Amino acid sequence: MGNEDIDPGIARRTALAAVGAGLVAGCSTYGGGSGTSSPAAPPPAAGTELGAAGDVPVGGGKVFADKQVVVTQPAAGTFAAFSAICTHQGCTVDAVADGTINCPCHGSKFKIADGSVANGPASRALEKKTVTVANGKITLA
Repeated sequence: MGNEDIDPGIARRTALAAVGAGLVAGCSTYGGGSGTSSPAAPPPAAGTELGAAGDVPVGGGKVFADKQVVVTQPAAGTFAAFSAICTHQGCTVDAVADGTINCPCHGSKFKIADGSVANGPASRALEKKTVTVANGKITLA
């Protein structure tokens, strides 16, 4: 049983090469983000119903991730809408809390009243969307 016949250098190199290739493949497939970094579908067209106005709290908002839109209600009866795609690196915002629309990827926060940047790293406001509210339903205009 001699270990003299085994060349540990080749096995080590082979193993390191395999690990390196796996990491490269994993990173290029995964993208290093949270899985929400790019939208799955094009934005919805005008006339698309987003949801119920009653689901959007006063002083807060609701993310309609499947529609790539976030709707806020900064004051009672005043609704605003924005793209749910963060202007920093394209992640989907995931929450509205404490007066801001929040991106989970790098911590950017946007004001619920106008979508402007409250906290970076994003440097541009969220894209504004136009909505109408009628019969308790929010619709893209």
